[in-house]
Amino acid sequence: MTDSVKPLRVTYDPDANAAYIYLVPDNQSGDVVRTVPVDGGDHPWMVNLDVGSDGRLVGIEVLDARSLLPEALVE
Repeated sequence: MTDSVKPLRVTYDPDANAAYIYLVPDNQSGDVVRTVPVDGGDHPWMVNLDVGSDGRLVGIEVLDARSLLPEALVE
């Protein structure tokens, strides 16, 4: 049995210059109950980890996305 690999799902909001990287399928995302800011070194607090009600990491929010992510990912 082989698992099908789904493409990485990323949304980008150009007005906010923020990207969201989904780590679970739409139907399994559940409610985000906690957002954990991550110290980004030169860009402190530019990455937030979203944790779902079941304790799983469900997504990653990247602020100032154009300067932190590859161009192809935010287009």
